[in-house]
Order: sequence, then structure tokens, then C-alpha cells
Amino acid sequence: MNRIVPLVLAVALFMEQMDSTVISTSLPAIAADIGTSPIALKLALTAYLVSLAVFIPVSGWMADRFGAKNVFRAAIVVFVLGSIACAASGSLFAFVVSRFFQGVGGAMMTPVGRLVLVRSTPRSELVGAMAWLTMPALIGPLLGPPVGGFLTTYFSWHWIFLINVPIGIIGIWFATRYLPAIETLIQRPLDVPGFFLSGIAASGIVFGLSVVSLPALPSWVGFSTLALGIVSAVLYLLHARKTPEPLLSLDLFKNQVFRASIVGGSLFRIGVGAVPFLLPLMFQIGFGMTPFQSGLITFVSAAGAMSMKLVTKWFYRKTGFRNSLMYGSVVAAAFIAVNGFFTPETPYVLMILVLLAGGFFRSLFFTGTNALAYADIPNEQTSLATPISSVAQQISIALGVAVAGGILEVSTKMHGGPLQLSDFHIAFFIVAAVSSFACLSFRGLRADAGAEVSGHRPMVKVPAAAE
Repeated sequence: MNRIVPLVLAVALFMEQMDSTVISTSLPAIAADIGTSPIALKLALTAYLVSLAVFIPVSGWMADRFGAKNVFRAAIVVFVLGSIACAASGSLFAFVVSRFFQGVGGAMMTPVGRLVLVRSTPRSELVGAMAWLTMPALIGPLLGPPVGGFLTTYFSWHWIFLINVPIGIIGIWFATRYLPAIETLIQRPLDVPGFFLSGIAASGIVFGLSVVSLPALPSWVGFSTLALGIVSAVLYLLHARKTPEPLLSLDLFKNQVFRASIVGGSLFRIGVGAVPFLLPLMFQIGFGMTPFQSGLITFVSAAGAMSMKLVTKWFYRKTGFRNSLMYGSVVAAAFIAVNGFFTPETPYVLMILVLLAGGFFRSLFFTGTNALAYADIPNEQTSLATPISSVAQQISIALGVAVAGGILEVSTKMHGGPLQLSDFHIAFFIVAAVSSFACLSFRGLRADAGAEVSGHRPMVKVPAAAE
């Protein structure tokens, strides 16, 4: 397999994924510098998520219209300019606007990068390539908090954004030199009503869930925008049924393999989205660790995710998508639940081993679902599948944080006191149970589903000839 393409894409996606979480540990320092409160500054987090939700649906059309390689390079430029604007911001308004602008670049980088990989990689090599591309999504959120804390503590918060400038320049150079100029396979008109409806739907749902889980605004604002998003989603469904070429083609869900990948992957990401939110809080509030200490421990999961790439291709070739994802989702969910047994007396070595194994199985699962999404999709429809997959990921992760936050809130109200260690244990058990339901989505797949991609050819017993 030619690893240069997935590695070039992975570097850019790592920059985007890490930046989306690095800000969380730096909120107090940024707020003090620009004269606002950390709670109000959380609007910058939601502004970034809203930008992703609005522009991800149109990323596939942009790639077809202007070329995937061109759009990917332009997305890096926009992201870097947004990073510079964030570092130069001197007010809450300027910072929120800069984060939104930065999110426009992020919205194009992830789905278009995946589209470049799918169109430039033979189907038989897709699992191995996806293993490299999946790592940024798993490592970035874990590496972001400790890196953000280190840069803010020993330098200044501006560097969490300025560090993107040299990375972005290197990414543009490598993309120009090594990414193939992929031919546009189809030209279709932009579905303008679909763009507005899907943008309002996705951003309303993501923004509403974010506000509910991170109360920078009154809760009624979160529930109102969530309701607006759901209504817009229903209107988009009605619109897509009567539009010849909708922005997000719902006909793809008629494909059982694609449907299983999206539904199963979304269910599992609810738990995965909750873990980066719950684990640092539990270590800091329940165990009394510093943010830097908790960040160092949670980062161990990244090592497990990185080790996964060594066996992924072999594993799926031996077991196939159906068995790997059906049983793998249960095993990975079990490792999420094990976090609920951690106490301050738990040996650090044991926690590290659990987090290491959990990172391995989560990464193995995500590589499989990402590759399975394209297993039965023709090349000319990959630009339709990519934004659907990316939107589903954003919504499910936001839902995971919202569910985790809601569980903690309900649990504290039930015992009438501040957050306790038992509240986190309950949250881990519940989100793990939700993630385990992903196995049901893969149960109905054929044993040879996605065989062209996985290389798995199940043995078929041939009945003996009648004598």
C-alpha cells in the first residue's frame, strides 16, 4: 500500500482534530486575556461545531465542482487563516467569529480528505489506508488537552493556534506534491434549498446538544435550537424525496452495508464521544488530579490506537466486517464500562493497561466502520456518502457529550449534592450500554459483506454429491 497519501491527509486531519479539543484546557487563560468569562467563552466551542455542521453537507458537492485536491488545499488555507485570527482576537465577539471561520476549513478538510483517500486507493487496500486516516480522530481529542495545557502554562494561549501555521504550510506543500489530481466523476447542480435545510438541521442539533451539555447559555436556548434542528431535518427528508439530486442522498440508506456502517457507527460514537468528556472530569474531580496529570493518563489510549494499525488489515481479512464489527463493538463497549470501576485506589498500571486496550479496540472498530461505508458504494457516489458519514459522526459525538452531561446532572439531583465518583461510574455504565447496541446493526450483514475491501472470503461448505 502507498502510505504517503493517507499520511499526508492524516497530518492535516490531526491538526483539525487536535485543535477542536485543545482549546478546552485554555479557556480560563483566554477568557482572562480578552476580558470575558470561561463560561461565555464556551460559545467559541459551539461556534466551531456549528460551522462544521453547516458546511460538511456541501463538502462533497464542492469536491465534485472544484476538484477534491483543490478543495482540500483551500481548506487548509482557511483553517490556518482562522487560527491566526483566533490568536489575534482581543474580544469575545472576534474570537467566536474567528472560530466559526476556522470551522469552515475544518468542515472541508475531514470529509474531502476521506474522499481523496477513497478515490485514490484500490478497494483491496482501503482498510489499511483507513487505519492511518482514523488515528487523528482518536489521538487528536486525547492529545489536545495536555498539549493545550502545556503551551498555555509554559508559553501563552496564542501558541495553541499559531502552531497550526507551520503545520498547515507543510500540509499544503505535501498535498500539492503527493496527492493525486483526482478527476471529477460527476457534475451536479447545487441543491440550494437542501443546503439551507441540512445546514440548519445539523447545526441546530449540534448547537442544541452542545448548549445543553455545556451550559454557556440558558438551557431553553439549547432545547429551542435542538427543536429547530429536528424540524429542519424532517423538512429536509421531505425535500430530498422529491428532489432529483439532493445535497445528501438518502437513497444510499437503501444499501444495507452503508446503512449498517452509519447507524452502527453512530451508536458506538455516542459512548466514544462521552469518554473524553467524562474521563478527565472523573480524574480531576473524583481523584483530585491536576489537568496535566489526567491528560497524561488519558493519552495512553492514543498509544493503543496507534498500535492498531499494525494488525488492522490482517484482522479484517481473517474475520470479515460482519464478525469483527458485531463482536468488536461489544468488546470495545466493555472497555468503556470498565472505566466505571476505577477508584483512587486503582493501580495506575492497571488503569493504563485498560485505557491502552480500550484505545486499540475503539480504533479497530472505527477503521472498520469507516471502510465499510464505502465497500458497496460506486466511485461516482462517494462524494454523496462522505458528507453523510461526516455529519453522522459530528451529531453522534455531540450527542455523546450531551448524554454524559445529562446523566451527571440527573445523578447529582437524585442525591442532592455535588458531583461524586459514583456519578461518573453510572455515566460510564450507561454510555457503554448505548455503544454496545451497535452490534445489532451489523448482525444482519452477510458473512462476506464488503469482501472486496476486507479481502475476507468465508469458506462455504459444499454438500457431498449424492451416491
